Amino acid sequence: MKTVSGKQLCKVLEAKGWKLRRVRGSHYIFGYSDNPTILTVPVHGNRDLKKGTLSQLLKDAGLTEDDL
Repeated sequence: MKTVSGKQLCKVLEAKGWKLRRVRGSHYIFGYSDNPTILTVPVHGNRDLKKGTLSQLLKDAGLTEDDL
């Protein structure tokens, strides 16, 4: 699996139509207009997301590794 930072994932989510709802500390909360799912992306500088975190966020967003 590719490694990406939280900042990079935020850019991908916004390109796919997810909207930034709010920011609380270092966590960016995204929502989608037709989907009740809320994604919380940890953004800690340019540190890469852990594999399990990234995989679950992609699954919840309905994205694949190819979308990165």
